Amino acid sequence: MKFGRNILSFRNFSFRNRVVVIFVGLALGVLSLLYTNKMAQRLKEKEQHDVVLWTHAMERANRDVMGNSLQDPLIQDIINNSNNIPFIITDENLKVHYSHLVPDEILDHPDKLRRQIDRFTDENPPVQIRYWWSSDHYHIIFYGQSALLKSLYYFPYIQLLVITAFILLGFVAFRSTKHDEQNRVWIGLAKETAHQLGTPTSSLLGWLEYLRTQPVDQSAVDEMGKDLAHLMKIVDRFSKIGSETPLTPANINEVVGESVMYFRKRIPRNVTLDYNGLAIAPVQANINAALFEWVVENLMKNSLDALQGHGAIDVRISSDDKYVMVDVRDTGKGIPKSNWKRIFEPGFTTKTRGWGLGLSLSRRIVEEYHGGKIAVVDSEIGKGTTIRVTLKRSFEQ
Repeated sequence: MKFGRNILSFRNFSFRNRVVVIFVGLALGVLSLLYTNKMAQRLKEKEQHDVVLWTHAMERANRDVMGNSLQDPLIQDIINNSNNIPFIITDENLKVHYSHLVPDEILDHPDKLRRQIDRFTDENPPVQIRYWWSSDHYHIIFYGQSALLKSLYYFPYIQLLVITAFILLGFVAFRSTKHDEQNRVWIGLAKETAHQLGTPTSSLLGWLEYLRTQPVDQSAVDEMGKDLAHLMKIVDRFSKIGSETPLTPANINEVVGESVMYFRKRIPRNVTLDYNGLAIAPVQANINAALFEWVVENLMKNSLDALQGHGAIDVRISSDDKYVMVDVRDTGKGIPKSNWKRIFEPGFTTKTRGWGLGLSLSRRIVEEYHGGKIAVVDSEIGKGTTIRVTLKRSFEQ
């Protein structure tokens, strides 16, 4: 119970850490967005103020020289060299008299010019330059936003994307690190289990040979020998976890058949186990026989648990030009469709006992070691489930 509480505490702690990291990242992004928007608003007000100052300067220049202030070198120098605000100056008939940072292709095309003026008007209200000698004639400044101001508007969104990317990368790195750490723990545990089982199995082999020389029921001794041989297979499987696993061509019918035959003698009397593999043409696939037998046994044990002591299990082999399929079907309680994928997740189980690792381990053996697939292909509540293992077929050279 204490061990379970420690695991739960560790999971909650890591979850809280992830929530805190995400919250801090979002808070920084929002603060950056607010601060940058405030800076952008101030810059916009400054640019509008600058344009008003230009207007006053041009109006004063017109009054002083009674001419066109746009031709005044000082006014041109102030406008051209002291800002990066794009603008167009027109008369009251929208005839262009002067422009800055607006391409000629827009100025020379009436429709494009009109659209550009509309865009400037949406960004900032136009400003009129009045002549002191006539109220009927005036210039209009249509101006937009500087490149710097536009950059400030987009900058916080870029920051949010960068912060989000860092959070995601950190989360992936964290998950990967924890996953690798858990893998090392499980691999070490598996190898230590295999090592610890080695001594008693060797001792049991000696006792078994002793029993063969004694006046006891030799059929019982033979069955004990089969169980011991199976136990040694389990030790071998555990020792292979985390190691390089060679795959060799094997007769799938025989490999699956051996597991079925061993399992058939150890199931309840009210459960039937059928197998078609010995009655059809043999098919081959590149497998590690010890690990693949483990998968088949896990599937049959899972089916037996679903039957609850009464029903049928049917193991069937089929193939096509590319693949060989092994189906394990039962008449048990079935699986809700929402759990078809979840049953292969580590720790997921609907049983009152067990760690929920059998199907997860089977998926790992099939997909990572053998490059195959394992999935629920059919299940109906109260009628049963079919799980299929698919491997790439091989042919004799």
